[in-house]
Amino acid sequence: MKNIHCKMFGHDFHVTRNVTLHVKEYTCKTCKKELTTNGNGQLTLLTPKFKEINDVLERVYQKRHKRNVKTKTFESLLVFSH
Repeated sequence: MKNIHCKMFGHDFHVTRNVTLHVKEYTCKTCKKELTTNGNGQLTLLTPKFKEINDVLERVYQKRHKRNVKTKTFESLLVFSH
């Protein structure tokens, strides 16, 4: 019954997870279909392979983002003026 609603009116996708700024995971509210963005920026089905790729991508992104935030605050402490 849920699939009939999606076939007639289309899916109602909402972001369920922000992997990076450009990669997100989406889930349909009615039929629970899961999608993600691929390397070309298009939506594809969220297979176990894509789920694993997104997990690794998120870890790398968070590590790099945290490192950049730390260096920015550290640089602001080392201000030399003559």
